[in-house]
Amino acid sequence: MPVSCRPGYRQSRGASGVQRAQAPGGSEPTLPRGRPSTKAAKQAARTNKRLAAQRAALFASRYLFVQRHLNKTERKTLWRVSRGLPQLQALRAIMEQVYALFDRRCRTQTALDKLATLRRRVQRFKVLGDTLKKLFSPTLEKALTFLDDKLLPSTSNAVERGNRRYRKMQKSVYRVRTQAQIRARLALDMWREAQAEGRQQTLAALHRARAG
Repeated sequence: MPVSCRPGYRQSRGASGVQRAQAPGGSEPTLPRGRPSTKAAKQAARTNKRLAAQRAALFASRYLFVQRHLNKTERKTLWRVSRGLPQLQALRAIMEQVYALFDRRCRTQTALDKLATLRRRVQRFKVLGDTLKKLFSPTLEKALTFLDDKLLPSTSNAVERGNRRYRKMQKSVYRVRTQAQIRARLALDMWREAQAEGRQQTLAALHRARAG
């Protein structure tokens, strides 16, 4: 008689999907590998195969949960891979609210009120607490101050470009490390950024003139 059919034993599946026989005493002898023969084993194999395919699809489409803009096809894919997983659907809904905080049509105080409401909502989802703990960072309020200033860009790309040029100059020229040279380098970078638009217009005009 097979081990799984003996009285007092019950079937259970391990993490690897291998059928195991769990005895009342605590020992779990591993069943021989091979094709499932019984009806219960076949059903368990089909379930395991379906869950494995769902995990693979979820891993391949994991970026859709944090991507800001989704087209129709991406939204359909996201709905398919998160079907039956309410915690992941809640994660996507929360991410959309996070991106709404940085809408330039809002004022800083409005965004702060939305942030407070969002934090209260996140606290209700205990499963997502560790994943979204950055929402409770004290620096997030400071990141929303740019909404009241129309001249400030939404990103820090210009600052990062200027810092990249400055660090590159530090590696090649040692005298840039002094405080006076640091101030001069920052002033030069700010002047270069201010003249960038006019420089691009001049280059475009020269290219059009050359093309005839």
